[in-house]
Amino acid sequence: MTHAAAAPDSEPTPVTVLVVDDEEPIRNALRRFLGQEKYDVLAVGTAAEALETVRRQPVSCVLVDVRLPDLSGMDLLPQLLEADPQAVVIMLSAVNDASTAKTAIQRGAFDYLVKPMDLVDLLQAVQRAVRRRDSRIESERLAEVLRHEVAARTTELQQEREVLRALSVTTLQALVNALEAKDPHLRGHSARVADLAARVAAACGLEASAVEQVRVAGRLHDIGKIGIRESILNKQGPLTDEEFTHVKTHAEIGAQILSPMTHLGPVIGFVRHHHERWDGKGYPAGLTGEAIPMGARILGAVEIFDALTTSRPYQDTMTPDQAVTRMGDLVGTVLDPVVLDALASVVRVGAPEPA
Repeated sequence: MTHAAAAPDSEPTPVTVLVVDDEEPIRNALRRFLGQEKYDVLAVGTAAEALETVRRQPVSCVLVDVRLPDLSGMDLLPQLLEADPQAVVIMLSAVNDASTAKTAIQRGAFDYLVKPMDLVDLLQAVQRAVRRRDSRIESERLAEVLRHEVAARTTELQQEREVLRALSVTTLQALVNALEAKDPHLRGHSARVADLAARVAAACGLEASAVEQVRVAGRLHDIGKIGIRESILNKQGPLTDEEFTHVKTHAEIGAQILSPMTHLGPVIGFVRHHHERWDGKGYPAGLTGEAIPMGARILGAVEIFDALTTSRPYQDTMTPDQAVTRMGDLVGTVLDPVVLDALASVVRVGAPEPA
């Protein structure tokens, strides 16, 4: 009879059964009988010895007499299972009492046998108990293997997603750079906006992942200008109403270009809404206040700051402090006051680039 699976070219691992009974003749009889069945049998007479044994070594099955000299078998039962959750306990009793048997099962016993026991019944109960333990251990082992597999695959997918995101951002950034290269006044605009927006996002208390999303959105916020007529992009001087209406479509176009790249997540919304206003008079959706994504609010403020501090043919260039002061007039209408405070702290204190 085989009681444990054997590894290739190895002997079967002995299955240990612990007998806990204060009557020595019963302990000896069970030791002899189960030993003949190739079980490794340990026998003790007290609850304290049983707990010490279980804590010292793994035990597959424990046969526990209900009556013990130092502690009731019923009270010992939960302590045994706490000491070794894998152990399977069979209660032994000279009393054929349904209520006691029910209590034992409720406390975690696998089976309840009444003395004097038929040895065949006892052997079958032990065999069932060992199979239960082995099945439980195997199920937990497979569950652990599955958890490791899922964790490993999740990590791989995250890495693949990062590679895809980096490739797509790099490709799109190249298109933005090509657009900006045609206008000396816009050259480097997206890079400046991305870097400053990331510092402002960090100053606003955003988590590192959100700060990086703001940085990416800054690099790509003007990608929609690919869909704007070149004659308008290169026009010197003010735009007509029709031309300005056409230019405003770049935010929506940018979001449409990015929409298939679902791995970009919130970045797409930041790009779409970076021209919204705090008072709801912006575009394309006319969002108001905190309904505007925080990343979009940050980009909108940084865009204005960059426009005020960069040489343009139609306006005087301001110093960073002058620009922040001028932007104070836009709080409550165009700008979120929290974002402007963060921008001011970055500009005036010189907050470092987020890692």
